[in-house]
Amino acid sequence: MRSRLQNRVAEFTEAAQARAKGVYPYFRAIESAQDTEVMIGGKPVLMFGSNSYLGLTTHPYVMEAAQKAVEKYGSGCAGSRFLNGTLDIHEQLEHRLAKFTGKESAVLFSTGYQANLGAISCLTGRNDYLILDERDHASIIDGSRLSFSKVIKYAHNDMADLRKKLNLLPEDALKLIVTDGIFSMEGDIVKLPELNTVAEEFGASILVDDAHSLGVIGHRGAGTSSHFGLTDATDLIMGTFSKSFASLGGFIASDYETIEYIKHRGRSLIFSASMTPASVGSTLAALEIIESEPFHMERLWANTRYAKELLLMNGFDLGQTESPILPIYIRDNEKTFMITKLLLEEGVFVNPVVSPAVRTDETLIRFSLMATHTFSQIEEAIDKMAKIYREICPEAIKEKL
Repeated sequence: MRSRLQNRVAEFTEAAQARAKGVYPYFRAIESAQDTEVMIGGKPVLMFGSNSYLGLTTHPYVMEAAQKAVEKYGSGCAGSRFLNGTLDIHEQLEHRLAKFTGKESAVLFSTGYQANLGAISCLTGRNDYLILDERDHASIIDGSRLSFSKVIKYAHNDMADLRKKLNLLPEDALKLIVTDGIFSMEGDIVKLPELNTVAEEFGASILVDDAHSLGVIGHRGAGTSSHFGLTDATDLIMGTFSKSFASLGGFIASDYETIEYIKHRGRSLIFSASMTPASVGSTLAALEIIESEPFHMERLWANTRYAKELLLMNGFDLGQTESPILPIYIRDNEKTFMITKLLLEEGVFVNPVVSPAVRTDETLIRFSLMATHTFSQIEEAIDKMAKIYREICPEAIKEKL
């Protein structure tokens, strides 16, 4: 006899249905380093689905730093930062990140997801308010659920709606606005100057998730607040190391008292093992490169401008993107899966984004750039994409023309 749990999980059939149709697009095993070209099934594939915006995952200095950290500290810390898992290089990285982001202090987490989970869940409580952009990352949503706070969502990047929602809240309540800096699917940038004006009007604090912004915008890649000259006005800055920093981990940067509070109240920090030595070593090396070699970010933006121009010339709908994240809107689940499958067969790796992650009429292919892509790689990928797109979505091309 099947248990209730077995009956529950048996109801999930979407993956099996996609596999049966031959269009299942997830867990594609890569047999090489995360670079502009990877090996899948023994064949070379152009990678346009990576978050390694600066292409540092294969940088010799970054890889050497990871190796040296393992040689000195071993493979892991065997405990949380709160107890036995703090190394001197953890503290070194925290000092460097605080300076990099223009804040007094910083604290490391094992992942970027845990950084949002730990900070958001402990900073506000039952009588407080978390105000979230409706398209914030899942880690922000989950952190808000753990906080027991009252959660209010406002329309995406809509400051008039934000003001309307804040106007309904008690004047003396603790209010924390949490937003992505660069939105991970749409590729647009938060309207931080306008958001800051609204926050000041209602006495709200601001946390900016810079997972996709660090190394991409701001002075020497210092992120969204730096980009707008609003570092002092932004109360907390969150970042991750799994993207431009070519490693794994995350952090929160803020004033000293706020970081002290998070260090002693953030459950995902206290009850999780600390960042591995290899991750810390590679992050330190990547940070040094980002700070001292601005040409990586310049190349990223040159590639972004070139790819965006080619995609628009070919009739693709890119929405409101302002970043190296180029969303190609297909607006149909099955067609999005099919295009992803056909592109992989042609040697191009992209990521499909379908419902329920987005509405069915907003499904898209996420095409992302790296500083290390060549123009010829970009041309090859877009030529193949345009050919397949015309076969699968001829009506969309006609509308564009």
